[in-house]
This record gives sequence, structure tokens and C-alpha cells, in this order.
Amino acid sequence: MPDQQKKPKFREDETIIENKELNIWEALIPVFVLVGMLAYNVYVFGDDALSGSNQFILLLGGAVAAIVGFLNKVSYKQMLAEVAENIRSTTGALLILLMVGALAGTWMVSGIIPAMIYYGLQILNPTIFLAACVIICAIISIATGSSWTTAATVGIALIGIGEALGISLGMTAGAVLSGAYFGDKMSPLSDTTNLAPAMAGGELFSHIRYMALTTIPTISITLLVFIIIGFTVDTSGVADTEAILNTIGNTFNINGWLFIVPLAVIFLIVKKTPPLVALLLGTLLGGIFALIFQPDIVAGLTGSKNLTFESGYKGILNAITVKTSIATDNPQLNELFSAKGMEGMLGTIWLIVCAMVFGGIMDGIGALARITKSLLNMAKTTFGLFASTVGSCLALNVTASDQYLAIVVPGKMFSKAFEERDLAPENLSRTLEDSGTVTSVLVPWNTCGAYHSGVLGVTVGDYFFYAIFNWLSPLMTLFFAAFKIKIKQLAKA
Repeated sequence: MPDQQKKPKFREDETIIENKELNIWEALIPVFVLVGMLAYNVYVFGDDALSGSNQFILLLGGAVAAIVGFLNKVSYKQMLAEVAENIRSTTGALLILLMVGALAGTWMVSGIIPAMIYYGLQILNPTIFLAACVIICAIISIATGSSWTTAATVGIALIGIGEALGISLGMTAGAVLSGAYFGDKMSPLSDTTNLAPAMAGGELFSHIRYMALTTIPTISITLLVFIIIGFTVDTSGVADTEAILNTIGNTFNINGWLFIVPLAVIFLIVKKTPPLVALLLGTLLGGIFALIFQPDIVAGLTGSKNLTFESGYKGILNAITVKTSIATDNPQLNELFSAKGMEGMLGTIWLIVCAMVFGGIMDGIGALARITKSLLNMAKTTFGLFASTVGSCLALNVTASDQYLAIVVPGKMFSKAFEERDLAPENLSRTLEDSGTVTSVLVPWNTCGAYHSGVLGVTVGDYFFYAIFNWLSPLMTLFFAAFKIKIKQLAKA
């Protein structure tokens, strides 16, 4: 039919494909198979599952969906057309991911991120140690975009300091993870923060602004609880961060001028500059500041002793494109002072593309229409739709054992349901992060739970209750939905 040959110009104009031949159980077959394969794959590969095997499993899930489609009279051409449309719709997100990697690289070698860490550590005070842990880890995680790096570096140091002060390891670990996941969730450098709007069909900075509505109250409550706990817990010893500060100061030229770059990017974002433009300018400014303030580090990235035009050019391009590491006299900080550049984002990009293949085929065979209609029948209210989304994210964190998949799969499955209820994509992307990103660390066999438990040396059971931000976030998003607080509607054309 002629109408089916016309592809929509914009993602939001895309109409969901229905297939009367397909029943709900047939539509769910690829989902059940995918979740089962992913759960086993993570069991076998552990943290390495993200290196590529999970991506291939998504393709296998797409193949299963295609078989279901063939058996229900769906053509290969139609499925391929939906895959192409899905991948096309993520073009902006993929480019932003690459630019985020580039920005992280130049901000590291320029000393911008180390400066944030340096000044952040100085707010530490034994009297409010737990609240300070939240703030420090939030600052560092916002700067790096990674809760994993934050926990593996400063998190370990804070665990040691907390133990010296006689504070429960579970309390300290909960405070570290609360702050780390706040930063991971809110930072434009974070892959999950980029992934959620990509899955929901939204825009990065709009997603961050809308997510702040639930995240700020959640982190505020978390801080208040830790302040109260801090004043009721006896502490002893001295919190000594002098060695870390000396290492940062001896390695980098730390000064206030470095904050001009992040302030400039924030200004551009506030002025609603297109994200790619803001990130590109932030990357270029970071490179210029690296040449001005950290010439020895830039030269060292190329193995040169002195900064020349060639070594400067090569050093900055390396920081932008590939993994770079800055050696210090403190092995604990070496991992923190490394960046992966654009190359480091390829795994997430690969994941998005493979997820779009699975989602495109599911869309093409009419499975998403069948599933979303069933979900809408069960979710009679707006709250029901939000609750279904939260439940799906939690279920995937438990079954698929991976936070990325807890964002990707529900994001693709629920996007049409939110659209049909005239709900803006920011509602979905916020819910995905409030329930998918932050709860992954609360599941012992999830890659995030296993990683953080091993790195911090604290079991999930010990820190579960004190990871207040992580378990409070999905409750906060449900509270907003229940009382219809800040539920954004789709803009009318």
C-alpha cells in the first residue's frame, strides 16, 4: 500500500506498526528469549559481557523476532526498513556520544577534571564525613561521568578514611555510591545519561533538566539523612587527604582559571546552544587550556620531553580520540587520571545500534504494538504506565543483570506507549534513569552490584540500606507520577 512506503520525517511522527496476525504470546517470545540469553551471557562473561557479547545477543534476539515475523506474514523488507529508521533516529545521540568522549579527554589532560577533584576533596570534614562523601563523589562523578571510576579511586580512599574514623563500611559505601550515582545520572559525560534520551527519543540536555526535578529532592533527602547519621555516629582519628592533594598538585597545574571552560559550556547549555556545538566548543577550549596550563603533560602523551607544534597537535588529538593515561606517584590515582576519548564511546554506540536492530524488528513485525496495547490495557492511568516502566527496569536489572539493558529494552518497548498517552519523551527517559541506572548497584549479581561490591570490599547486603539515593530514586519518580507533579505533555504541532 502506498502509505506504508512513506517513511516519516521525524521520529515523533512515526506511527506504530500493527499486525493482527500476531498475538501477545508470540510478541513476547523474542523478549523472553532475549532476557534469558542475556542473563546467561552475563553469568558466563561477567563484566566483560559489555565488550561485545551482549551486543551480539541483541542481534540474536532480533533474529528470533524476525523468525516470529516471517511466521506471521511480515516481509524482510518491512523489518529492514524499520531497523534503518530506528538507527537513523539515533544519529544525533551517536554523534553526541563521540563528542562526549572527546570532551572528557581534553578536560582530563587540561587539568579541568583534576581541579574539580582537588577542590572537591578539600571540603572533607570528619564531623560531616558521610555527607561529605556524597558531595565529593557527586562532584567527581559529574566531572568524569562514571560511577565506576569514582568508586574505584576516590571511593576506595574514602572507605579507608571512614574505617580509620570508626564508621561502618556499609555506611561509607552507601554514601559513596549515592554520590557517585547522582553524578553518573546527571553528568552529560555519562553513557547512561546519553543512552536514556536516545532510547526515549528525547534530547540530552532537556533530559538532564527534566531529570533534575526528581533527582534534586532525592539527593537532598539523602544528604539530610547522612547529616543526621553523621551527628549520631561517634568518629575518631583524622581524615588525611594531604597525600592525594599533593599528588594532584604535583602532577597538574591546578588553578581557578581552569573553571572557565566548564562555566563556558554551562553558559552555552543554559542559552540552549545545540548540544553538539556546546560539546565541540568545550572540547576545543579544553585542548587550548591543556596547551596553556599542562604543556608537559600534553608533550608526555606523545613520549616527548618538550612541547612542540607536532607533539602538541598529536597529544591533543590523542586525548580526543583514543585512551590516554597520566601517570602519578600514587598508583591509586592513575586509573582516575585516564580518559578513553571517542574510542571509549564505541562500545555504547555499538550497543545502541544493536538495540536498534532488535527494536526495529520488534517494531516491524508489530510486536511493540501488541505489547504496548496490552500494557496500556493493564495501565489504565498515567501512574500505571509509570509504574509499569519502573517495574520493567527493575526486572531487567535482576534478570538481565545489566543497567544498560535495563534502559535499552524498556526504553524501546515503552516509547510508543508514552507517545500515545501524549507524554513527552522526557517522562520516559527520566523514569528509565530513576529506576534503571541507579538500582543496578543494588542487585548482587548485576554487573554494577558485583563490581562495586568487589571494588569497595563491602557486600551489597551491607550497603543496600545506606545506598539511599539508589533505592529512593524509583520511589520518587512514582511519587511524582502518583500526584501528577511535573508530568510533561507532548507539544502540540
